[in-house]
Amino acid sequence: MLRACRWLALEVKRVDPVVDFYREHLDVPVAWDTDREVALDVGTGGQLRLRRPDGVPRGGLHTHYALACPAGAYDAWWDHLESAFDLQEVDFGGMRSLYFYDPEGNCVEIAGAGESDATERRLEGVFEVVFEVEDLPESEQFYTDLGFEVVDRGEDRRRTRLTTGPFDIELWEPHLGLADARGGVHVDVGLTADDPETVADSVAARVTKRERVEDGIRIRDPDGHYLTLLS
Repeated sequence: MLRACRWLALEVKRVDPVVDFYREHLDVPVAWDTDREVALDVGTGGQLRLRRPDGVPRGGLHTHYALACPAGAYDAWWDHLESAFDLQEVDFGGMRSLYFYDPEGNCVEIAGAGESDATERRLEGVFEVVFEVEDLPESEQFYTDLGFEVVDRGEDRRRTRLTTGPFDIELWEPHLGLADARGGVHVDVGLTADDPETVADSVAARVTKRERVEDGIRIRDPDGHYLTLLS
């Protein structure tokens, strides 16, 4: 069974200015850094990894992703960010989300999706990432076999939303979505899995790469997205 998102990697040309951007606007601390990437702590054991384009896997490009905050802290985040960004907001009926862009063209969403009603301005991890895919039905089948459950489909079949419970992905055919966001290409995410080997075996015939890494197994889907399944 798949569970929470442990990390999302984003590709950046120059790491330091983007690290400074996220630290200034989201108040996130550095968890660790190497010559190639810097990991930022975005709450609830999750990381945002900012990665130079000098190896494989690369980080995602123009990725639309969502960070959760306590429902009671949403207004505090809006007040904190509105002077620096032309924010857009969507009310999903019980949950509000704000949208802005980072310097690399990634669409950042902060949603009052946390389980807590705390009012302090904090983040509670990555809870959604959008993948751009070429063949939506084929990709939908891949991810349901991997362990995701379909919870929503677009009326025009250009997108599908799937969930593991604590983490959602949206599969988008190429198009502009909310806030003119695009689905990410060659996205790299780390996911907690009860049994990484069994999860990877469920899609073994369709992965384009499989390798053992520290604490788990990394696979690449037919659209070039990497998923690292971690115990």
